[in-house]
Amino acid sequence: MAGTFHPQQNHILDALPQPERERLFPYLRLVTLPLGKVLYESGDTLRHIYFPIDSIISLLYVLQDGASAEIAVVGNDGAIGVALFMGGETTTNRAIVQSAGSAYMLTGARL
Repeated sequence: MAGTFHPQQNHILDALPQPERERLFPYLRLVTLPLGKVLYESGDTLRHIYFPIDSIISLLYVLQDGASAEIAVVGNDGAIGVALFMGGETTTNRAIVQSAGSAYMLTGARL
């Protein structure tokens, strides 16, 4: 992977208090997110949370007829898979990589 990345390049991870950093950072895995990669589909069981570093992820609401509407764009100021943090296991939207780059990934079980 080109470049040097650190978890603190994501604003959510950077805002964590030191005890939480020590607990979570060893389990973060840096992943490459290519353009167009679908991180999850509407109704999927969530298994990971992603903290973008230099990638941008679009969240799309998928209609019954298959059409979709963009509802959010997430970069290094956010996370994808927040439902895991809130206790949920599924999502009602699709997450797709809009701008290729990297993210830190953490398993839902660890979160």
